[in-house]
Amino acid sequence: MAFDIEMIKKVYATMATRVDAAREIVGRPLTLTEKILYSHLWDGTPKAAYKRGVDYVDFAPDRVACQDATAQMALLQFMHAGKKTVAVPTTVHCDHLILAKNGAKYDLEMANQQSKEVFDFLSSVSNKYGIGFWKPGSGIIHQIVLENYAFPGGMMIGTDSHTVNAGGLGMLAIGVGGADAVDVMSGMSWELKFPKLIGVKLTGKLSGWTAPKDVILKVADILTVKGGTGAVVEYFGEGATNMSCTGKGTICNMGAEIGATTSTFGYDDSMRRYLSATGRQDVVDAADKVAAYLTGDPEVYANPEQYFDQVIEINLSELEPHINGPFTPDRGTPVSKMKEEARANGWPIKVEWGLIGSCTNSSYEDMSRAASIVSQAVAHGITPKAEFGINPGSEQIRYTIERDGIIETFEKLGTKVFTNACGPCIGQWDREGADKGEKNTIVHSFNRNFSKRADGNPNTHAFVTSPEMVAALAISGRLDFNPITDTLLNDNGEEVKLNAPFGDELPNRGFDVEDAGYQPPAEDGSIVQVNVSPTSDRLQLLEPFEAWDGKNILGAKLLIKAYGKCTTDHISMAGPWLRFRGHLDNISNNMLIGAVNAFNQKTNSVKNQLTSAYEAVPAVARAYKAAGIPSVVVGDQNYGEGSSREHAAMEPRFLGVKAVLVKSFARIHETNLKKQGMLALTFAQETDYDKIQEDDTINFVDLVDFAPGKPLTLEFVHADGSKDVILANHTYNESQIGWFVAGSALNLIAAEANS
Repeated sequence: MAFDIEMIKKVYATMATRVDAAREIVGRPLTLTEKILYSHLWDGTPKAAYKRGVDYVDFAPDRVACQDATAQMALLQFMHAGKKTVAVPTTVHCDHLILAKNGAKYDLEMANQQSKEVFDFLSSVSNKYGIGFWKPGSGIIHQIVLENYAFPGGMMIGTDSHTVNAGGLGMLAIGVGGADAVDVMSGMSWELKFPKLIGVKLTGKLSGWTAPKDVILKVADILTVKGGTGAVVEYFGEGATNMSCTGKGTICNMGAEIGATTSTFGYDDSMRRYLSATGRQDVVDAADKVAAYLTGDPEVYANPEQYFDQVIEINLSELEPHINGPFTPDRGTPVSKMKEEARANGWPIKVEWGLIGSCTNSSYEDMSRAASIVSQAVAHGITPKAEFGINPGSEQIRYTIERDGIIETFEKLGTKVFTNACGPCIGQWDREGADKGEKNTIVHSFNRNFSKRADGNPNTHAFVTSPEMVAALAISGRLDFNPITDTLLNDNGEEVKLNAPFGDELPNRGFDVEDAGYQPPAEDGSIVQVNVSPTSDRLQLLEPFEAWDGKNILGAKLLIKAYGKCTTDHISMAGPWLRFRGHLDNISNNMLIGAVNAFNQKTNSVKNQLTSAYEAVPAVARAYKAAGIPSVVVGDQNYGEGSSREHAAMEPRFLGVKAVLVKSFARIHETNLKKQGMLALTFAQETDYDKIQEDDTINFVDLVDFAPGKPLTLEFVHADGSKDVILANHTYNESQIGWFVAGSALNLIAAEANS
């Protein structure tokens, strides 16, 4: 469980040497992002200048973290890699497969019964291959990583898009698909397009009702859900150093919602305080010796426009609390504007639920600040108008806030305390009445609020805000309540104005826990047996995907032309489907069932060209596969936005989809498609999207000449015999074309291991 201080010291020694060399070669001051990237180069040799957003570069991450829903497929793939143990420190965290319903004790017991087979599998595989295992109930992966493993200047990858949370401790922590994680666990390099750099200068200081959450809600409003694509966001300035470490983590966490590769902050006193409070004074001592390498050079922050591709400046002293949504995390509304916005858009004003927690906002500071609002309501005799629930971020957080009376404060208001797990944030919420599909509003401190994400109801209007604002809005029961100016009526009919929230950055008495929930791996994993029942409906051993036959793909059918937003939630839903994350055949029955068909504006209803009937997307895909007919998916902008889940790439691959052609991709999903041996293509002319017809047959004219930088020619043959020939761009380099040729990246790893 403990951090590896010797490994960290080696990272710092390498960083000092490589950053000095890189600064000399590049011939200018360096950002923090560049320092970490240059110090983690696979071959250790920086070029004079990497072309940002163009060059693919091989890196050597320091560690890997996997959550249970994605770890299943990642570890099933790793078992095929032919390795005896992982090559870098790796952990697995059981936080996704726990349904929030009745409260922590009951819900955890039910999860341990219902998902015992999966938890046992993850435990045994971890035991066998030298992987640290965090048991169900131990906490949310990103909070545990922040508390135990993250360190300034490090690089890690994780099989969850919110791995970026560790940027709050000065890391470059990046969400990837399981195949990327398998590469690193197998001792291979990890490839990333050298990112563009966005600098966010924070001036002033947060005060009153404004919280770190409002910084990223504002940034999301500015950049939108795709404005950070291909970029690392680096925060700096007096406003950054005036903020808590966990507050920085919140900001970095939601960087996933702007499409950013990751986000980070420079090493400062808040990180020293947090590391020391979580038992890592040794890391502070080591980091202090190389502190100048753990932040951007002074010249960079003095003249950021010269060193960043884009610079945003936010004055924290003037920043208002924000409430973002509904249905997208980048639609920002300052609290002072909510009354008019809600009225103009017809949003339900009554708040039904307030939810605090998730990997985004479940720290001690988050809980204590929210509790300060709850305690006022209790003291003044105010009955909350909405239901209330919290998810502590880890067992250490839960134990400590229980010791300090914070949980008792919440419970006095009737709050339901859920398990230390993701819960409602990822759709693991058995919300009573959600199946009725009624139009309603909930507010939460999570990171995503896509349609149907929290409770499966497409009419639930979910709004993202800070924990303290969630508390205020839930108590008032109104979306348009402004705690800065408005008052509440208590049970005696008296007007009460809530004071601004307050709370401790860290517990005054220190953190405490009886059993954090960690299981170390066996010293000799060779004696550990991993068994998967061939009749299991939860787990399925993987069969390698077929290699490319070297020929042009001809006679492919259009499976679906997706309209508008198509996130990984639309491609491979979570919620009740999480139980099948280790069974590729079963999980494939949810493929694209949430995507909107452009031809009839319906979900899960596409034309089967073999029968002319409209059927479920997976059923049509299986029909084409059974007939030996390849298929193609067409999509809109930022296709694959959201979670890192590689199931959204593996399912189409498994069901015979050969290519995904879209206007633009979200970064992680494009990489996942490539890793699984698929063609990830973009329209050379976006207007060609409009030429695609429902009965189209697709021919790949020059796939036999597939090469880096060379567009592919696709012929769309329409039902009337007419044709449209279009060009499709791609970003494949020679290595990635090798993945396609082999059938997947994993096929190459396995072949090398067996050679």
